Amino acid sequence: MTEVYMNSKYIGNVDDPIKFIDSFREQRRSNKIDSVVNVHYDDEKDNVIIDTTSGRLRRPLIVIKNGKSSLTKEIIEKLKKDELKWSDLVNKGIVEYLDAAEEENALVALSEDEITPEHTHIEVAPYDLFGIAACLVPFANYSPPAKILVGTKNQRFALGVYSSNYHSRYDVNISVLETPQNPIVKTVMNDLSGYSKHPSGQNFTIAVMQHEGYNMEDAVILNKASIERGLSRSFFFRPYDAEEIRYPGGLVDEVTIPNKDTKDYRTEHDYRLLEDDGIVYPGADVTESDVVVGKISPPRFLSGADEYNFAVNIKRDSSVSLKHGETGVVDQVIITENSEGNRLIRVKVRDVRIPEVGDKFTSRHGQKGVVGLIVPQEDMPFSANGITPDLIFSPHSLPSRMTLSHMLELLAGKVGALSARQIDATTFECESEEDLRKSLLQLGFRDDGTEIFYDGKTGKQHRAKIFVGSIYYEKLVHMVSNKAQARSRGPIQLLTRQPTEGKAKEGGLRLGEMEQQTFVAHGAALLLKERFSSDMTKVPVCNKCGIISVENRYTNKLVCPVCDSSNDIDYVEVAYAFKLVLEELESLGIRPRLKLKNKF
Repeated sequence: MTEVYMNSKYIGNVDDPIKFIDSFREQRRSNKIDSVVNVHYDDEKDNVIIDTTSGRLRRPLIVIKNGKSSLTKEIIEKLKKDELKWSDLVNKGIVEYLDAAEEENALVALSEDEITPEHTHIEVAPYDLFGIAACLVPFANYSPPAKILVGTKNQRFALGVYSSNYHSRYDVNISVLETPQNPIVKTVMNDLSGYSKHPSGQNFTIAVMQHEGYNMEDAVILNKASIERGLSRSFFFRPYDAEEIRYPGGLVDEVTIPNKDTKDYRTEHDYRLLEDDGIVYPGADVTESDVVVGKISPPRFLSGADEYNFAVNIKRDSSVSLKHGETGVVDQVIITENSEGNRLIRVKVRDVRIPEVGDKFTSRHGQKGVVGLIVPQEDMPFSANGITPDLIFSPHSLPSRMTLSHMLELLAGKVGALSARQIDATTFECESEEDLRKSLLQLGFRDDGTEIFYDGKTGKQHRAKIFVGSIYYEKLVHMVSNKAQARSRGPIQLLTRQPTEGKAKEGGLRLGEMEQQTFVAHGAALLLKERFSSDMTKVPVCNKCGIISVENRYTNKLVCPVCDSSNDIDYVEVAYAFKLVLEELESLGIRPRLKLKNKF
């Protein structure tokens, strides 16, 4: 007897599990049992498991009956004429939803050509195996699965027009591509998903070659003239909010230009862009520390009721300003109210982002790389037809990753650009390589996509023919202007007296243990001293007992708390973090002693 479980609960036994499951599925296909129910036979445990729980992954498959697909041409015609709907296909048992467990009992064919007597189902479409983003990758069946996944993830970071009403939205840290284009090489998913309404890339002419070593390690080289013509130019939007908060006792914030009597008043230069109402005007060029909304607030702490009278006259500056490293142009200013009825001012700052060295670009095949060099057009290599590529791509990126789809898209993009048509590159259903090569020959080019190229500086012909074509490239949100960070001197932490951490706090870059060993190996002693003396301090230490002494700056004397003398005390250079550790040990009841030796 085979045990039957429903949603992990034992409900009975059956004599013939295979016959039971076949009968169960027939009733489900005839709509006597709800299509939500799934059943499968676990041959290892000899159990029949019926599942109706929520949260299961289920996908539609076409049922195969008598070695043929249930979805006939007559049914397809009725679907086109809107005589049948998708729900009718499910109710009639033509299409059924299988979960991951029931799919273990099924043998699914990719196409009708593959159907054998053993097959139970057929895919609705071969590319149904993928998600939406993966279906956008052209010629995906020519590349390793790992690289398709990388290409899928990269597309999510690509700049485009994320919303048609982005002008009136105040989303945080949003980038919008200025002139997005539809890809020459597309898939069916481009049409099904409405991708043409919100594309996220541009068609580049690229040459696969080395150029002075600046495109090693996945880096790419851009044509300066292409950038000046608007290639991959984008806008970066950043919002700033200021709210007039109402405090207990009737005190409120006030949006205005702060007076010089205000506590924490900044310089007049910081407030120069504010109008009479204390708000910056649209179109103003702003940079770091510039105030965009002037605001004054009452004191933070009031100990008694009598202090409320003085609080009216004592105000502190709580203006909203641009942080360290931020810059741009004021795009929009709106004045509204929030849900609590407080006055709310929102300022949106726009920053034009022109591609620069360090910005990240990628194709749809996981071939990502940062810009290593921007070359003037007169120094770029050019073809015998006078074509100068927008981007130079390293050939060493292809063999190791085996992204043949990248090469095929270059070939297909060239055919599409020359014949003024879009190429269908849907996974498993794409135009064949042979057809693309024939088309290229008919257009007067070599069928392998290579051309004769000349050096832009010397004018000499390259000894090898260069593979050149058109491909859809995307600019990613990882822009160097958002990540670049440098400082010479700046704020330090109060506890450790070491530089602060993070770009927003004007922090420094941490030199860790491994970086230290690198400098040691290079013998960079002075650099090490400079890096590791960021919190250097002098402390008085008693030579007798080795305890840190006390410095009385009023009497200008040094006193040892143990020896109670000031005769034998010297100053020692230590890291402030080391002094902090000694004091923390003392708080645990452990008193470390320093044994001093003369340096000389």
